[in-house]
Amino acid sequence: MDQRKIAAAIDGSDYSDKVVDKAIEYARLLDARILLIYCHRKFPKILGHPYRDHIISAIMDETNETVAPFVKKLTESKVPFEERFMEEPAGSMIPQIAECEQCELIIMGSRGLSNIEGLLIGSVTHKVLHIAHCPVLVVK
Repeated sequence: MDQRKIAAAIDGSDYSDKVVDKAIEYARLLDARILLIYCHRKFPKILGHPYRDHIISAIMDETNETVAPFVKKLTESKVPFEERFMEEPAGSMIPQIAECEQCELIIMGSRGLSNIEGLLIGSVTHKVLHIAHCPVLVVK
């Protein structure tokens, strides 16, 4: 039988630390692996070589720097985990990855926007809640 998986979606904000803590807690309770998901900004499509390569390298360096403290925390927890770095838009990528990886739960943070603010600027959490095929735990 395959081990259960929990998707932990982070963005580097203060909520990301809470998301990883909660993912570790649930992974221990469910004997599950954690799938750490981070959606970086899109790679440029128009730029040619070598400019595009430099920008992609900078985006990946920024990504690795952002996720490093969370990878360290997961490593120290001894809970098995995998990483997935994907291009934005996070609101559609997070549920898509969770479905492809057959995750039983998505854990993510909320920036605490009001309904009006979330509607106007397109809350990632709001979109994930509406299109995910598994339960979503929103950490505040």
